[in-house]
Amino acid sequence: MHVPHGARRPDATRVTLLTEGTYPHSHGGVSVWCDQLVQGMPDVDFDVVAVTGTGREPVVWDLPAHVGKVLSVPMWGDPPAGHAPRGRARNRLAAAYERFLTALLDPRAEDGFAPALYTMARAAGDGALSAFLRGDQAISLLTAVWNRPGLAVREAAPTVHDALTATALLEHALRPLAAPVPEAGVAHAVSGGVAVLPGLAALDRYGVPLLLTEHGVYLRERYLGYRTAPYRWPVKAVVLGFFRLLAEETYRRAALITPGNRYNRLWEEQGGARPESIRTVYNGVDPAAFPPAGPEPQALTLSWAGRVDPIKDLETLIRAFSLVRAQLPDTRLRLFGGTPRGGEAYRERCEALAAELGHADAVTFEGRVDDIRDAYAAGNVVMLSSISEGFPFTLIEAMSCGRATVSTDVGGVREAVGDTGLVVPPRDPAAMAAAALELLGDPARRAAMGEAARLRVIEQFTLRQTIDTFRAIYHELPVLGAGSPVDLVPAAPAVTGTGSLAG
Repeated sequence: MHVPHGARRPDATRVTLLTEGTYPHSHGGVSVWCDQLVQGMPDVDFDVVAVTGTGREPVVWDLPAHVGKVLSVPMWGDPPAGHAPRGRARNRLAAAYERFLTALLDPRAEDGFAPALYTMARAAGDGALSAFLRGDQAISLLTAVWNRPGLAVREAAPTVHDALTATALLEHALRPLAAPVPEAGVAHAVSGGVAVLPGLAALDRYGVPLLLTEHGVYLRERYLGYRTAPYRWPVKAVVLGFFRLLAEETYRRAALITPGNRYNRLWEEQGGARPESIRTVYNGVDPAAFPPAGPEPQALTLSWAGRVDPIKDLETLIRAFSLVRAQLPDTRLRLFGGTPRGGEAYRERCEALAAELGHADAVTFEGRVDDIRDAYAAGNVVMLSSISEGFPFTLIEAMSCGRATVSTDVGGVREAVGDTGLVVPPRDPAAMAAAALELLGDPARRAAMGEAARLRVIEQFTLRQTIDTFRAIYHELPVLGAGSPVDLVPAAPAVTGTGSLAG
């Protein structure tokens, strides 16, 4: 779906943002980050290629005039238009797909992944890939490959049903390859995974340099998600093999990788990224837009802000709150944020847990709030309970508002907080409760931490620093070219402070 908007300016730098499930079709931290970049650079022309669920999602952000077009690429619903190839084209695609599958399942054949992927990308551009993957030959190829002697997956006795399931998942995951790709400027993927596919195709076809910014570690989050997915191991082996090799190819081909924290950088280096191609660029906020929150609520309150999603691990937060309330019975827990479509069952599970523990009266799901600052002001302490994060906006926004925080030690949280908040292990309700009790019982310490947190944001994590850094990158990458060594911005300054563990 094309959404026409502003006109192109011949002298402006051109950037195509590649997103998945975020900007401009939903709210949340990554969408905020994208909007900040776009709004902060009126001198840059932006387009957006957005991987979505159905393609019917509305645009929920006000797009400025220098956003030229938004292309929605649905992962589900009707497949892309096109037809299966015939003759030599069919044989060429079948051979590439067999090589692709072999790479996913046989560690000795991983070098075949990239050439096969780019052959498939060209077929997708011609409208042939999706139709091929929905045909019988694709099923037969997978069945033949994973039953070869010597492959570990063979020991799990994969079935025809497994082959149908894995092939369907790959067909959906590869749909972004059929999207029209940018022919000039910079392709900026704001996550790893399937959002990168049009960028890799643009790089292969037109030499458009690829910039990658991972807010969370996409591959790690796929591992976490598929741990409990309702598929047999042969299916998981295929799909996770695809995401792993896609991550490695993305790291290898990106002209520059700009993780939001050093934790992500370690994952990227482990995945094959060249250290010289990585520059840490922290997320930033405007301290003037997030001023001190003012007086604390009279009733002791823990507040949380985000989307209601399993990766935010609200169940651990609710269990921790139960332990807090055992010692401070009048404490409240207020949860601010929307529930994504399809996430209703998780919210219901969290509400049921609060009721089961006897705290339904004290745990409130407030939904989306018109002004996110109200969510931070609502708490004496702001909580973050995620099992995976990049460099979370809610955390640095709360810090800018001068609130003390208790956060899980994931992603760039420790880098953000330093010694201005308490950091605890993920999935540990007892540790989280102990930290919350420590701060709830010490108003002077809360106030000192909040003041230090705001100062830390002003010194290290301002929006202006972030925008200026990316503007320089956008201007330099097309000049240097997709294959040139990159030395655009200095490494992020050292972050002082080690955080502290409660207990």
